[in-house]
Amino acid sequence: MIATHENLLRKGLIQLLEIKDSSIRLMTLEQCREAVDKGIHIGGAFSATIPLVSLFYGGVMRLDFEQPTKYGQDMFVLSKGHAVAAMASIYADLGYFDRSVLKNSRSQESLLNGHPGPILPGVHISTGPLGQGLGIAQGFALAGKQSPHFNVFCLTGDGELQEGPIWEAAMFSSYKKLDNLCAIIDKNQGQLDVTKHLVFPLTDLEEKLTAFGWRVFTVDGTQYGPVLDALHRFINDPRDGRPTAIICEAQKGEGGFSEFMMKHKANLPDELIDQEAALHQQRLADRITEFLDFHRTIEDLDIDLALRDFARRMNLDLDLSGKKGNVTPVITPVRTKRAPVRQKAITYSAERLPRLDPSKEYSAGDIITQAMKVFAQDRRVASIDADLSSTSGLQAGVGFVDMSRALNVGVAEANMMCIGEAFAALGYNAWVSTFCPFFDWKVLRRIAVGYQERLEAIAMPDGWLNEGHGLDLTFVATAPNFETTTNGATHMGNDDIQVFDGIAHLKIIDISCPNQLLAAMKWVMEGNKGLVYLRIMRAPSGVIYDQDVTFDFGKGYILKEHSDDKAVMISSGRGVHEALNAAKLLEQAGIMAGVVDMPSIDEKLLRSLYDSGKLLVFAEQNNGYIWSECRKILFKHYATIDAARLLPINTLNTEGKPQFIHSATYKQLLQQFGLAPQQLAERIQSL
Repeated sequence: MIATHENLLRKGLIQLLEIKDSSIRLMTLEQCREAVDKGIHIGGAFSATIPLVSLFYGGVMRLDFEQPTKYGQDMFVLSKGHAVAAMASIYADLGYFDRSVLKNSRSQESLLNGHPGPILPGVHISTGPLGQGLGIAQGFALAGKQSPHFNVFCLTGDGELQEGPIWEAAMFSSYKKLDNLCAIIDKNQGQLDVTKHLVFPLTDLEEKLTAFGWRVFTVDGTQYGPVLDALHRFINDPRDGRPTAIICEAQKGEGGFSEFMMKHKANLPDELIDQEAALHQQRLADRITEFLDFHRTIEDLDIDLALRDFARRMNLDLDLSGKKGNVTPVITPVRTKRAPVRQKAITYSAERLPRLDPSKEYSAGDIITQAMKVFAQDRRVASIDADLSSTSGLQAGVGFVDMSRALNVGVAEANMMCIGEAFAALGYNAWVSTFCPFFDWKVLRRIAVGYQERLEAIAMPDGWLNEGHGLDLTFVATAPNFETTTNGATHMGNDDIQVFDGIAHLKIIDISCPNQLLAAMKWVMEGNKGLVYLRIMRAPSGVIYDQDVTFDFGKGYILKEHSDDKAVMISSGRGVHEALNAAKLLEQAGIMAGVVDMPSIDEKLLRSLYDSGKLLVFAEQNNGYIWSECRKILFKHYATIDAARLLPINTLNTEGKPQFIHSATYKQLLQQFGLAPQQLAERIQSL
């Protein structure tokens, strides 16, 4: 009797999901009709519809539609971003935003782009697909293992599984026993170049994931029953430490009628949309009839009430009056409200921070460790390293307080960055670290795209995000400039800042002193600093600044100045120490020279220095980042430039082109590029 009761409920629920399926597909088709280019990634959107409808309407997730940023609810990441049209139809139906958002998609005016991002209410992360969504979902799941506990779901595809970061996340998720993580794989057998099969076969996928330590269900992705059953097994079965993967076998365009729907991205003509929509309307009518016929056979009041509740949760109006009755979609008003302001300032005891002896040398990693033991007392501080924690000092510092917030992902920088972004999206002050050249440009760029969309959503008068809902994510870049010394060209950090300067919203800082590092860390802990690229020295260095120095982004610091200065040396990082030593040598030779530390670009100070008429020497142990930025500033503000007063000394070759640096000791590198104090002094003296 109990089995019969459950079977009837299951049958009714599946029939209601099938009705919802038709409704969502019609909304998706209308998106295509009204898109600015009449285009849509239709194949992947349609094959993802059954998994998405099962997930959002099948009683699987605990969601707060009014406050999607409220901590502790289940979370979803659409890693295969090409399915955004199907997800957007569902989100509009659920009330995250008005259905009018579905019109004119992909246009400049629209919130709905070709891929999802946080400008769209309810969406926490920008995705591609780029193989990074699973890593972000894993980051959410790491947080969800702590109290309050929550589940995390990620929809990816078999085409996206060709991306390496997917497998970085798969390995680490299993190692961390993230049994609150569920990856739904839309195995639709196609991708962009070949829509009817993969470029290379993804054989034995279940066996591969099982070998990675996952619990795997392979189901028929063309039917609601198997997909729903697998999802309910994930949420209801006893947890055993394994993350879950549900492989949904289907094909591109699944659920569509025309073969045209199997394309990757298609521009659908109106006549085809009309044809497809008419067939879906007929399918909807047939499914409604089937459900009503089934419902008439039910005599159990409890089942009837349960089915009515299912329908209500699916935004379906179940009208059983009269002979036939009807099931009609309900247009839900917008439920999502503006998120409350997030207070991002980290609380800590300032007197417990280290106080440095100006006569001694300190390594940046040791300073970070000592400082993080203080900062991490606030539970909103988290760090992730990639097998270089001994250089960053993060893991030892944060882990001293709470090991669950001090992670090390091994040699997997992309995964590290995705986890850091996830923690930052949840409101943490997150820190990630590796050597300068090892940060993944593609991941960094996507993070910055999502950060920009967050800022846009915050700035909109009717945006769903509020102050404090940006990202506080600091990239601790170790061994910059000449700090790597004898490790070899692949590890040398002479070109990273000019490459990453092209990433919008990234605040680049090059640290020269242990006290300056402490000041910069305190600045970050104020909160709402965004994406910070913090370059720290590897070997110990002397103390330049007083204990009470404050750090301000966009400010240079005059360390040595005299009215008789004939030249000013401008540098950052360890180059500042060499410039100070060069200034002493010059003074002994009767020539006064100033020294400016430029940890971040100070446009006002650079203009003032140029206006002084003095010789400006840009002495940098990299490809001339400050020099490059100064040129931009001068060309912006001056009609003519006196190039004779500007002397760049950096790691560019004799033709001013970038080059890579071979292994050498620090002293050898200084000599090779003319950046030793004696060389700087002689060069300035000769001029």
